[in-house]
Amino acid sequence: MEQEQIFQSKIDSNQSIEPKDWMPEKYRQTHIRQISQHAHSEIIGMLPEANWITRAPTLKRKVTLLAKVQDEGGHGLYLYSACETLGISRDELTAQLLSGKAKYSSIFNYPALTWADMGAIGWLVDGAAIMNQVMLTRTSYGPYARAMVRICKEESFHQRQGFDIMLTLCKGTEVQKKMAQDALNRWWWPSLMMFGPRDEESTHTTQALKWKIKLKTNDELRQMFIDQTIPQIKLLGLELPDKDLKWNEERNHYDFGQIDWDEFWKVINGDGPCNKQRLESKRNSWFEGAWVREAALAYAEKKSDIYI
Repeated sequence: MEQEQIFQSKIDSNQSIEPKDWMPEKYRQTHIRQISQHAHSEIIGMLPEANWITRAPTLKRKVTLLAKVQDEGGHGLYLYSACETLGISRDELTAQLLSGKAKYSSIFNYPALTWADMGAIGWLVDGAAIMNQVMLTRTSYGPYARAMVRICKEESFHQRQGFDIMLTLCKGTEVQKKMAQDALNRWWWPSLMMFGPRDEESTHTTQALKWKIKLKTNDELRQMFIDQTIPQIKLLGLELPDKDLKWNEERNHYDFGQIDWDEFWKVINGDGPCNKQRLESKRNSWFEGAWVREAALAYAEKKSDIYI
């Protein structure tokens, strides 16, 4: 009890919890689940975008998208490293992902059908991610919070890149603007689902707020994202993707339509449009790339022997 009181008092006074500090086992396991899910999302999130690198319309767009995909790989590296400070190996984390035991963001189980989807993903998906991740720069676990500082800076670039793609399409031909509208319509609802289930259905929120793992609830973050994004949709000259969207003067927020929670749970539980495809792609790349990992280890051992 005394250890738990000291632990909670550190959190209440906004002190970081560091790897060598005492922590409740549930706190450790909660962070392993959350940080690994975040890391897995960065890695799986590379798949739909990497597929468009060779099909980007200009050399500039190819280079920019290539840089973005590279950033996402780096984010996964930071996060796996932060997770390892909690006493779990990267091999264990990878095994959990490949077996389907570990989750990643539901958003990456939707297909990227057109070039406009690269704009919608950067603008909406990364925008929703930033809304959550800025809060995580002040989360209670030190290694996670510090990793998020750099990640947020790079994600802000990704969001601007996505919005620029959408803006360019909306200033183009009628066909291009329709492509942008179609992408917005398809990615809007999955982006809202990224914040997780409704607060009353979230089993982790109460404890996560107490331990300052989260600083705002799922519904609070979802509302912030909607309020921020609607003016951007209007600036693009696109139609609102939800017929029930309207400003509520009394609440000083936008009201919005009902999210399809049946679809949300269906995708979370492995039955989305691309769940099997994404995991299969990751498994194939993992096993086909085994020789690269083995060669890197052999080289490192050889170099080590030389310097000994």
